[in-house]
Amino acid sequence: MKDMSIRTSLCEMQGKLFEMSGMEGYDSECFIRTFMNSDLAVGLDSDFDFTHWAGKEYLLERMKEEYPEGFRKQGNTYDGETLYWAGYLYRYWNFYTGESSRTIYKTADAKSVNSMYPGYHTLDIEMAIDRFRQV
Repeated sequence: MKDMSIRTSLCEMQGKLFEMSGMEGYDSECFIRTFMNSDLAVGLDSDFDFTHWAGKEYLLERMKEEYPEGFRKQGNTYDGETLYWAGYLYRYWNFYTGESSRTIYKTADAKSVNSMYPGYHTLDIEMAIDRFRQV
């Protein structure tokens, strides 16, 4: 089990990765779906993997190489705060419940996270996750 400082760092890194995808103008739904179902997300889900130390820039470049279909510039790009929160939420959710990124995405896809952001982002992160799981 990862200690809290590593968990927080990984949550922040994933939040910044998602935010960076928006700054580059990528379609947010496509990017998030691709990431949450990728081997890179599987690595972040594990107790020990090189992705824990790779950094957001490396992960974004690797995503572009391995999953080019996830990088469309047409479509809807969410605002940076929503993207950061979504990335942070998804990673924290994995730590909180032990569910895989793929399973989490099936429960809360990009559209639902975007639509719930206004009401949920001010909640305690665990409370927000519990509410998503009840819907």
